[in-house]
Amino acid sequence: MTETKPETKPKPKLSRRKFLLVSAVAGGGLLIGYAATRPSRHRLANDTLVEGGERFVTSWLRLTPDNRVTVYVPHAEMGQGIHTALGQMAADEMDADLELVDIEQAPATDLFANDAIVAGFAGELLPAFLTGMVSAGALTAARIANLQTTGGSASVRFTGENSLRVAGAAARQMLLECAAERWGVPVGECATEASHVHHPASGRSLAYGELAEAAAALEPPENPVLKDRSEFNIMGKAISRRDIPAKVDGSAPYGIDAHAEDMLYAALRLAPVFGAKLVSVDAAEALAQRGVRRVVELEDGYAVVADNYWRAKQALELVKAEFEATENDDVSSAMLAERFDAALAAGDSSEDFESGDAEAAIEAAADVFEASYRVPYLAHAAMEPMNSTMHIQGERADLWTSTQDALAIKARSASTAGLAEDDVTFHHSYLGGGFGRRLPFTWNVIDHAALIAKEFDVPVKTILSREEDMRQDYYRPAVHSNFRAAFDSEGRVTAWHNRFTGPIQVPGAAHIPYGIPNQSIRVVDVETHVPIASWRSVDHSQQTFFIESFIDEIAHRRGINPYQLRMDLLQQHPRHRNVLQVAAEAAGYGSGLPEGHALGIAVQESFGSIAAQVAEVSIGADGRPIVHKVTCALDCGWAVNPDGAEAQIESGVIFGLTAAMHGAITIENGQVVQGNFPDYEMLRMADTPEIAVHLVESDNPPGGLGEPATPPVAAAVANALYILTGQRIRELPIGNREFTLDQSLAGNV
Repeated sequence: MTETKPETKPKPKLSRRKFLLVSAVAGGGLLIGYAATRPSRHRLANDTLVEGGERFVTSWLRLTPDNRVTVYVPHAEMGQGIHTALGQMAADEMDADLELVDIEQAPATDLFANDAIVAGFAGELLPAFLTGMVSAGALTAARIANLQTTGGSASVRFTGENSLRVAGAAARQMLLECAAERWGVPVGECATEASHVHHPASGRSLAYGELAEAAAALEPPENPVLKDRSEFNIMGKAISRRDIPAKVDGSAPYGIDAHAEDMLYAALRLAPVFGAKLVSVDAAEALAQRGVRRVVELEDGYAVVADNYWRAKQALELVKAEFEATENDDVSSAMLAERFDAALAAGDSSEDFESGDAEAAIEAAADVFEASYRVPYLAHAAMEPMNSTMHIQGERADLWTSTQDALAIKARSASTAGLAEDDVTFHHSYLGGGFGRRLPFTWNVIDHAALIAKEFDVPVKTILSREEDMRQDYYRPAVHSNFRAAFDSEGRVTAWHNRFTGPIQVPGAAHIPYGIPNQSIRVVDVETHVPIASWRSVDHSQQTFFIESFIDEIAHRRGINPYQLRMDLLQQHPRHRNVLQVAAEAAGYGSGLPEGHALGIAVQESFGSIAAQVAEVSIGADGRPIVHKVTCALDCGWAVNPDGAEAQIESGVIFGLTAAMHGAITIENGQVVQGNFPDYEMLRMADTPEIAVHLVESDNPPGGLGEPATPPVAAAVANALYILTGQRIRELPIGNREFTLDQSLAGNV
């Protein structure tokens, strides 16, 4: 088997008052990391992770006598450049020479469970008085939950800030103390630079590697001092990503690349109606095909196993299977839409946010304006097909798959196969796209792959075809949202009234930054049989379209420029105003535009960052909208790697624009209709607009980058189309509609 291993608004923070772990590796190396208690994690690592004279670290840093530093990253590299960025953070605090720094994926063991994620999200969601308690138990919680999750734009803002920077700073302080003791001088007379400790007064110098053994004997500092941003040498610089060369030359390993000479391949077919069970299978014709080894029956589907994937996939079509009838066999998108609207009309809702008395303000209003919006289900449609390879050998197994949480996926596969977690070896790889699809609770095929692998004594690679993946995804929820706005006699907005279908996946996504005194925002939960889960930017992608479309409608109803209304209502949010202003000025908002062009604008906050976008749009000769340019200003506090940040923002815009223009999963007869890219369109290169990115620095901690650029673009495009055509877009997608240019409106802004 080929091992797929890659190359080497402020909230309460995770407290740095945690114990560092330190130990000497074989040959005198220094290991540095964290644990909530001491020295259990350290001792456990020493007892269990030593093989053949080598040692894994218990946490994030390793320093060896040859003066090389290894940074262990507990996040998956799926094109977002996170290995490079987190390596920069640790190396800078350590004052390491980046050329001497290797970056590796942390092993999938609970010693590398990521407590920073637990504490970070708790700090955002819980009251301040509870965050200390949560931080103290974060490691235990991360171990129990098998957390090595990559998602929620959390890698830099949680793991980087509260684990890797702290580990680097602690290592630097320890190395300074060792050098000072060896030279018999005060620590304050010593300095660090490029993986060396220097004593300027005497001209002496020691490489970090020479101090590794001595540093291993020191008690690590409990609260190391982090650098001020003015002291950064590596953070904040555009550094070439470590994963790019292998991706360019084709040597980068992905989960689907796992290979062995005796490997078998499984093509999987699941129940077309979610939740249905398999009743019977006639596999005679499939079993007669060349290379087919077996047809495996599962609770909710079946698989053909053959000596190559093509043969397995072709034979899969020859299997005659019957699934049980369910109460959802007649469900359609139209029926679900009626269900959503009926639930909203019934008025049985749960509080999301309340301020003032919106109902009273509406009763007393001089004018009340209403609007309803809806968005469809969306698939993740990651480019690398869903796959999992497992080789079960008695009481142990090897596992290869592309995942956003290696530790949890390993645990899940082990449980399904009836094995102990420690007896499954996980082999890391890059991810050919994730977007939430490769998280443990959305990676349904992992269970099927383990069950299939149990039937054989050779490696079995299970692949979900593009068609099956699109019809068996965990989808971004379809959502309906109803709004009412109240105006007083002078045209001021006095109430914001919003009811939307749930569930809420990310608290706060439907909240508004606008200074409207009376707000009532409530959610109505509606049960459906369609499985849902996280999708890039989660609730923000739907809610930003709703909110930024409705505030735009309010502006036009009042006869006020949409940009100016936003600025007027954002007096209490200077970051929003600043980002909005940067985007508007960069896009030329309010200045001359080519004839038949218009600008639409939107702004939103998510994952600790604020993004404002201006879309320049026209109508083509065929009546279809053309997006010429998207200008995005984004305040993420500060960017660890500006080049990587810009790439992430461009990616987010394209992802969001694809959904806005084309994305829709529809249901007929209880089943997903779409089955591949011809009927689930992606944005093509020829249709991709120019994207201008403007990073706006602020004094805030680092915010997310992988997700915040996705939500605003749909509203920005829809708002521009209203200016061009007078037609308000309240339902996505946009691209399948024809528009007529309104010459009296176009080109005004």
